[in-house]
Amino acid sequence: MRGLDFSSWQGLLTTLAGLALITVIGVGIRLLVMQTVQERRARENRQINERLRTLIAAYKVLGGSFTGDLDVDPTHLRELRQRAREEGLDAADEGSDRARRIRDAVEAALSDIILLGTDEQVRLAAQAATDLAAGRPIHTAALVVSLRDFIRSVLDLQPIPSAVSIPRQGPARPVASKGKGEGGKGEGRQSGGDGGAGMGAAGIGAGAGMGIGAAVDPDRDPAR
Repeated sequence: MRGLDFSSWQGLLTTLAGLALITVIGVGIRLLVMQTVQERRARENRQINERLRTLIAAYKVLGGSFTGDLDVDPTHLRELRQRAREEGLDAADEGSDRARRIRDAVEAALSDIILLGTDEQVRLAAQAATDLAAGRPIHTAALVVSLRDFIRSVLDLQPIPSAVSIPRQGPARPVASKGKGEGGKGEGRQSGGDGGAGMGAAGIGAGAGMGIGAAVDPDRDPAR
């Protein structure tokens, strides 16, 4: 306040202009800092959301089944084809193809976990990937539990009570759409056959109608 001059109009205007300039500079700095903080927070939120989305998808792949065979078969497609050739078959059976598709989905999920998981999850996923590469069957129950606890903690959800008993979880079994497609083709052929039969019946009916009309035509001369 010592540098303020209110003795004259010129001094008053100069003082007010200086105060306004200082205020504008302070507000601009504050807005710049707030914008920087908001952009950083938005970027962190996007990263967290993308990480959660990826880990949730991996959790659904690795822990989507509670019953059946929860092991992951490490057999590759080339091994299935070689086995089929040795047995004299044209291709691998449906069960082996489903096991192969489960293995491919589990490999993709393990790759995502190694990229975006925590230290414990990366260690478990790396061990599982090593076992798959070595041709050993693996279980994903421990990795699924780690993913479930991490996702619930990030979403601020309460831990699952210890009294709740959850069975061991394994990879989700893919749904085959082969039979459905064949059913759709069969229905299409059946519909086409019904349509052809309907058109044939309509043609027969039209021909019969023309014949009847010609037989009772009143303009025709009876003498002819």
